[in-house]
Amino acid sequence: MTAKQQMKYGRLIPVMLCFFAMGFVDLVGIASNYVKADLALTDAQANIFPSLVFFWFLIFSVPTGMLMNRIGRKRTVLLSLAVTAVSLMLPLFGDGYGLMLCSFSLLGIGNALMQTSLNPLLSNIISGDKLASSLTFGQFVKAIASFLAPYIAMWGATQAMPTFGLGWRVLFPVYMVVAIIAIVWLSSTPIDEEKPDKASGLVNCLKLLGTPFILLCFIGIMCHVGIDVGTNTTAPKLLMERVGLTLEEAGFATSLYFIFRTAGCLLGTFILQHLSARRFLAVSVVCMLVAMVGLLVSEAHYVIYVCIALIGFGNSNVFPIIFAQALTMVPDKKNEVSGLMIMGLFGGTVFPLLMGVASDAVGQNGAVAVMSVGVIYLIIYTLRLKK
Repeated sequence: MTAKQQMKYGRLIPVMLCFFAMGFVDLVGIASNYVKADLALTDAQANIFPSLVFFWFLIFSVPTGMLMNRIGRKRTVLLSLAVTAVSLMLPLFGDGYGLMLCSFSLLGIGNALMQTSLNPLLSNIISGDKLASSLTFGQFVKAIASFLAPYIAMWGATQAMPTFGLGWRVLFPVYMVVAIIAIVWLSSTPIDEEKPDKASGLVNCLKLLGTPFILLCFIGIMCHVGIDVGTNTTAPKLLMERVGLTLEEAGFATSLYFIFRTAGCLLGTFILQHLSARRFLAVSVVCMLVAMVGLLVSEAHYVIYVCIALIGFGNSNVFPIIFAQALTMVPDKKNEVSGLMIMGLFGGTVFPLLMGVASDAVGQNGAVAVMSVGVIYLIIYTLRLKK
């Protein structure tokens, strides 16, 4: 390995640890189920937690794109990690409704800052045709944190002594330590950034949505994260409703989703180097469509598990493909485009709210029907991509 390659990988490793920290936001799925059980909430009330987390993407994503023009991408990532660490510290002081709302709000704000700045920061290390596969590898690292969360929470809920009385909330200090390590490591890593985009205002950023393809990408990311958060929160409820499992037993469904999402990200890293983004996205969307049909018509537990796995695999590469397509469309406004695309994660607010209302009305099939709308849109998006 040459000295240049060693320097490249030396910068890449702490950035990938930040992608791991980015995955902390997905703990909201399993956490909202535990909070629901602790506080005896309805589905609609419990789904406020994931919705609240992703609400902040609507508020902070575009301003973060402008903030990067002023202080740089690396400093913005460091700020996001600091906010994330604080959010993970709050549950150490209790599990009251208000405290958890504050924690999840800060987690959403930190993640909005991180997702907006970390992806373009990676483009300072990896560029060209390898960017999409590198973003996919980052999603693979992120997914590791996502699928570990239910296991750590389940361990905390069932092992009283080692968790210092925190129960399932032991998940928070574990991830807080990782966030602090990421802050120290990234701050000591030199990264040469591109010249900042020209200063632009909020209106100019939002005008990019007037570009038809950018708007398609924006809505596509809304659907992707809506399906992601929706499956994360609904999978255990499906098993509890149809099979009669306990929350601890049904929590495996969330891990199963992230296991296959992780595997899909890893495979996508290599597949995207040999297969066009359009073809791979088409395969991914078909997997999700088959899964949605299966969840709507079957009550067999093994079919539910297979469908959850298919959604995890199918949804694993949607974000990096859409994100890379958007950055390529407007290469001279990467920071602004990144802010807009991450604002699309607001879909994580819209979908759970609609799913909560639908599931309270007609059961979990209502939630699955809402996610199916997102899958149908992704089919339309795929057909619009160039071959």
